[in-house]
Amino acid sequence: MSIDLKQLKYFLAVAEEKSFSRAAERLHISQPPLSQQIMKLESELGVRLFARTTRSFELTVAGKALMTEAADLLARMRMTIDTIRQIDRGEVGRLRVGIVGSAMWGPIPSLLERFQSEFPKVTWTLHELGPDEQFEALRSKQIDVGFWREPRLEEEELKAAHLHQELCFRENVCVAVHKNHALAGREAIDLVDIANEPMLTLHLSQSAEPRYLIQCCVNAGFQPTIFQEAAEPQTLLAMVGAGLGVALLPETTSRIGWPGVVFVPIKANTPSANLYITYTSQDDAPVVRAFLKILKPDGDGGAP
Repeated sequence: MSIDLKQLKYFLAVAEEKSFSRAAERLHISQPPLSQQIMKLESELGVRLFARTTRSFELTVAGKALMTEAADLLARMRMTIDTIRQIDRGEVGRLRVGIVGSAMWGPIPSLLERFQSEFPKVTWTLHELGPDEQFEALRSKQIDVGFWREPRLEEEELKAAHLHQELCFRENVCVAVHKNHALAGREAIDLVDIANEPMLTLHLSQSAEPRYLIQCCVNAGFQPTIFQEAAEPQTLLAMVGAGLGVALLPETTSRIGWPGVVFVPIKANTPSANLYITYTSQDDAPVVRAFLKILKPDGDGGAP
């Protein structure tokens, strides 16, 4: 049996119009090929669909049943096609976003709000993970995109892992000090000004970002004294607020207004807290394309 959707479409037009001529006009075809298609459909099914006389044109019982089924089938097919097209445009699906905690104090919430507004049928979830964890989650396809800060991954490492990385938001590092600290009243400082201060940092073993910041200190001419390490930026801020040391944090961290903490800019050779987006280079996932269209990473980055 060989029945196609075009035959059902033609049959439905004839059934609804109750006229071959009107159905042909509606379908923008001539009447002979329309009649041939209906006859072919009846032959394939082995039933009569229309009771034709010189004075009447009526559906048979089988024809009435097919009219209901064909209308439902074509409607479901239109819905399927529409859904497939929505999926291809990234308008339907699921997006799993990996982030470092400090990214939520910057541009990411507004980015997600815009994505939610423009793609309301996409379900997205946040996964707060360190850079190393995100890297592995991307490789194992547990997340679709990841956001983390400096340092940028080397091209060879990205290529080996089938990943692509783009700079999306530029940001500098500042120094978080206690409000009563001697440096708190300065408009800006040099990185070397904290050479003798106890340093509070994220765990050096968990990602390259804190190790990068330590290297920035070394490049500025001093080896910082690590007093305490922590898993989360807010833990560092709590310790700074207690007067236990200083911390190097992204400038957007100052937006949360942590009690007892002052954020001081760094004058020259400022360490970067640039935010990168990383995603697989193998799969052309429409929902990721849609998200990237919102973000528009261009290699130049945007304002945080």
